[in-house]
Amino acid sequence: MTRNSENALPPPAGMRETEIVQFDRDHPNGQKRSDAVIVERPLSIEVDNTTYTILRTPGADRELVAGFLFTEGLIVTPDDIQMLRECPDSPDAIAVKTRDAGDKPRRSLTITSSCGLCGREDMRTMVAALGRVAGALSVPLAVLYRVPAALRGSQPLFDLTGGAHAAALFDASGNVLCVKEDVGRHNALDKLIGHALLRKIAMSELGLFLSGRTSLEMIAKAARARIPLVAAVGAPTTAALEAADQLGITLCGFLRDQRISVYSHRWRIAEKKS
Repeated sequence: MTRNSENALPPPAGMRETEIVQFDRDHPNGQKRSDAVIVERPLSIEVDNTTYTILRTPGADRELVAGFLFTEGLIVTPDDIQMLRECPDSPDAIAVKTRDAGDKPRRSLTITSSCGLCGREDMRTMVAALGRVAGALSVPLAVLYRVPAALRGSQPLFDLTGGAHAAALFDASGNVLCVKEDVGRHNALDKLIGHALLRKIAMSELGLFLSGRTSLEMIAKAARARIPLVAAVGAPTTAALEAADQLGITLCGFLRDQRISVYSHRWRIAEKKS
């Protein structure tokens, strides 16, 4: 995947043009040019009188909030959201009321675009309580190999800025159902899960593709959504590997160039039939 600042399509939300001076072998004194930079702005989410702040790329904010509420355990189903309303005076504020405004998990820190579980005081307890993922999804190797290429036409922010992560849902035939982008890996995943929740898309028979590495937070979010298979371009962490093994999730890394490393529950990777 390469950047293409001359894309003929209208520029997507979540980026802006800035002037830079670029140096290369042919221009040792530099040349002025315009470049696209991904936007990162705080989103304030007021949930039942508790405020959370997420650093994210604007766009699909409703899906981001729904996914965040779900993967944080603040709601169990989308029907638990009684109100989800953008602030008319600010594009960076959303108010939420839930069915049960009682005790909820809380963070002690602002959530940055690089860390999703930072500040969780009950992290180990939360992961242990997720329960095993029992989805019987089976995906042939040949199908997995095709997934990265299937996404390449659906990442306009990455193409233009080089600064966006992507998360995608795909089925057993390799059809990509939805792709979401964000400056933060976990934000892209929350947008994706929120999209599926709001549209009543069951995720228990779908696979998840991630454009970067797989950390514990990503496995925890996948487990809450009951996604049985996680495949990523990058490497997993030891915590992600241990959690995937414990939770029954098939974890794959380094999915690129017709290669893949399977770390847990390989039975979901269908063998090639002779």
